[in-house]
Amino acid sequence: MYIITRNKDFSFYRTVTDFILMSIQDNQEIRDFGNLELLARQVVEGFIIGLHKSPFHGFSVEFAEHRLYNQGEPTKNIDWKVYARTDKMFVKRFEEETNLRCQIILDASSSMYFPENSKNNLNKLRFSALAAASLMNLLQKQRDAFGLSIFDERVQTHTRCKSNNAHYRLMLTYLNQLLANPERNKNTAAAEALHQIADSIHRRSMVIIFSDMFEQSDDIDYLFSALQHLKHNKHEVILFHVVDKAKELDFKFENRPYVFIDMETGEKVRLQSNQVKDYYVEQMHKFMDQLRLKCLQYKIDFVEADINAGFKPILQSYLVKRTKMRI
Repeated sequence: MYIITRNKDFSFYRTVTDFILMSIQDNQEIRDFGNLELLARQVVEGFIIGLHKSPFHGFSVEFAEHRLYNQGEPTKNIDWKVYARTDKMFVKRFEEETNLRCQIILDASSSMYFPENSKNNLNKLRFSALAAASLMNLLQKQRDAFGLSIFDERVQTHTRCKSNNAHYRLMLTYLNQLLANPERNKNTAAAEALHQIADSIHRRSMVIIFSDMFEQSDDIDYLFSALQHLKHNKHEVILFHVVDKAKELDFKFENRPYVFIDMETGEKVRLQSNQVKDYYVEQMHKFMDQLRLKCLQYKIDFVEADINAGFKPILQSYLVKRTKMRI
């Protein structure tokens, strides 16, 4: 099966698989989220191949530390997918099974549906769901256990950590259902949800959070106390702060009248973008500085996850944290 791609740089045939992989890696055209499992697998495979072509060569990917195949060895552990893309034979070396538990927490409040009607059909929730699915794919390959928690005004989904294939497919089902049913006017209760989740997951787990951290409550200290709660329970925490950096942090809008709509409350404001740009950027950067400072204070890994920057920073941050936990 083939498709034709056309843009200013090229016009030629590519296989569907190559096109999907190229699109994901470059973060250009992600239009069909119907097969989340396929997309997640392509993200992970592309990332692993990239490790061998970058300064991260030799980085220990626990589930399959690749090395060149030596003639005369058994062929059962050759990674044929890597061979198909690189024309080189790599052997997968599996390490002893680990006991890592990883709880992936996804913010599904309405603010995560920004931007609506984007050119590449990618918003914060779709980005987070695909990033979460990719991490699950990697965790399963590493034979680590993982669970999923989804919240908006309350915790909607919460599963225990397991590592089998049936569990992985169930988690993908939850993510697909979430993407298939977008809703406006769902508020955020991030602090309350994180407190509840912190009390219900196994101690000393890895906790990965995908959220824009836009809390309806004016009491920002309550939000920070929820992050502190996770660390108090001896969890290793990574906070992926999911944003459209250009619009949400830098406020890059043309200088013309806009109607800005709060996706959680429906409230509308009409204004000229440059009238509020300086004040808005100042307040957002102030909030970001507070968030970074609190994460540093609580020894939480803070990673800015710009939806336009691709998935490589997500998987790299996970692997770095995973390696530190083994030392």
